[in-house]
Amino acid sequence: MRVAERIKNDGGKAAPAAAGPSARSTTSGSGRKRRGVNREGLEAGRRSTRTLLWILLAAAMVLYGFPFLYLLFTSFKTPIDTIAVPPTILPREWTLENYTNALGRSGVVASFINSIQTAIISTVLSLVLAVPAAYGITRYKTLSGRIFIMAALVTRMVPPVAIGIPLASMMAAMGLSDTPIALSIAHTTISLPLSIWLMSSFFEAVPKDLEEAATVDGCSRLGALWRVVIPVVSGGIAVTAIFAFLASWNEFLFALLMTAIRSQTTPVVIANFQTQFGLDWGSMTALAAVYSIPVIILTLLLQRKIVAGMTLGAVKG
Repeated sequence: MRVAERIKNDGGKAAPAAAGPSARSTTSGSGRKRRGVNREGLEAGRRSTRTLLWILLAAAMVLYGFPFLYLLFTSFKTPIDTIAVPPTILPREWTLENYTNALGRSGVVASFINSIQTAIISTVLSLVLAVPAAYGITRYKTLSGRIFIMAALVTRMVPPVAIGIPLASMMAAMGLSDTPIALSIAHTTISLPLSIWLMSSFFEAVPKDLEEAATVDGCSRLGALWRVVIPVVSGGIAVTAIFAFLASWNEFLFALLMTAIRSQTTPVVIANFQTQFGLDWGSMTALAAVYSIPVIILTLLLQRKIVAGMTLGAVKG
């Protein structure tokens, strides 16, 4: 009787039956399908992003590498092909004549020795000055230190020609004109600001707990720097050394202003390759290709250190 009255009050509608196993399985199946569709969409998006990154990377490699490849191919062309119009990318006839002419000229070997000397001295000077300067700036954190590093970066923005002529006059007054020492000091003024800035970022990534532990064990501040901190930032030192070496190795203006015959570097010698018909493109490209070899070898030898230095800030404690 009560059941009949309840049905009558509900308008003759029976209560909906509880969802059975078949309904639950249908719902879960549709949920899995939606998750599968979402997962496929995410994978498709990742593949599209990865493909776009590879395309951009390939384009950057082509834009960066093509000039060097063209220089390399030109160095194997005959003298006639180097001035052909329109120019060709690949040589019509492969020859080593340009290398023979370039390396056989007087002063070329001496210029290589001068370049190596100058770059090594400049790199050592930059590191000897940049390491303690950057360490003091990052550890003591004084206002004068922050002003100093900003001033160093500002001097990096000054055009080299603005300081090249005064430096050349100063070196001539000190009797250092046309010497590797004078050119190394001039190159240090280029690489030192960047070296200080790089080493500051690497020292910032080193936890102070390491130095405190070293001082507890009896090390002085200088001992902690030499025995603990420098081994940790050895990768950063390698990166800084590479940049300082390249800054000196590729520099042209100061070498042109401060050298005459005895201490001419290879970039100046390459610029002087001329014939009665104009620039000797074949010999210039051949010597430029040979001049690139030491930097490539140095980068390959220090590859692990460079990677460690570039990732040093990512593991800051």
